[in-house]
Amino acid sequence: MILAPLRGVTIRCFRLTFAREIASAGFTEAVTPFITATPGFDPLRDRELRGGERIMTTPQFISKDPSALRECLERIKGAGYQTADLNAGCPFPMVRNKGRGSGLLKTPETLRRLLSVGCETMGPGRFSLKTRLGVDTPGELLALMPLINEFPLRFLAVHARTARQMYEGDCDLAAFRNVAAASKVPVVYNGDAPLSGAAFEPPVADVMVGRPFVRSLGLRDDSTALLGRYIAATSEELSGDRPVLGRIKELVSYWKDLPPWRRRWSLVKLARSIEELQLAIRD
Repeated sequence: MILAPLRGVTIRCFRLTFAREIASAGFTEAVTPFITATPGFDPLRDRELRGGERIMTTPQFISKDPSALRECLERIKGAGYQTADLNAGCPFPMVRNKGRGSGLLKTPETLRRLLSVGCETMGPGRFSLKTRLGVDTPGELLALMPLINEFPLRFLAVHARTARQMYEGDCDLAAFRNVAAASKVPVVYNGDAPLSGAAFEPPVADVMVGRPFVRSLGLRDDSTALLGRYIAATSEELSGDRPVLGRIKELVSYWKDLPPWRRRWSLVKLARSIEELQLAIRD
């Protein structure tokens, strides 16, 4: 499995803190939450790309500017990264309305230029694309497959929902299968469940899982101890209570409807200091 990018959650600090749990769950690679491709980007200053991880890590970029993307990819190659990913799936309106993330599905020529830059800069089989079935309808990605098939992508990861669905409603497995059948590159399934490749016909190359894994941590008997470890690691990385509280609350929000955390969540979300947060999660 590939650990999916969840903004604010599956960040480098999370991947380092839960490295053992990530490995034991069967993950062999992680895609970073998206990094905005900007001129002058310095991977050594980016918190996501400081290395030291036990799992293979693929930087993901979000962009609609081919020249900025090229500069970023050249810089990460210089820092030792051999793979990279393009975000063409972020469903949030503030992102897609600016023509980035899933908005690229509405601007195929921009998508073509970005894929060309990615494959050219990283090399054949080293650049991947993560996207959705469409923005408004699940047939939009299928219509773009002739374009996508022009490029020697490492893989095509597809979240089996439209952008309009966000994370609600059922995944459309029939539409996903149509895309997989039309693809000339390996296809990776992304959606709600950690399904195995055997569930699809044609079979998928891999499965990308994010939310189900993050939620599973909250069901563990040692979830309180795990969270305590994450609070400590976050406190070492960030300065001040507010940013630490923001990061921890983001993670625990994935657990708020789980039996062990329903009562605690009402206290966690009101915590105004790390001390209050630690009191809120006590067993």
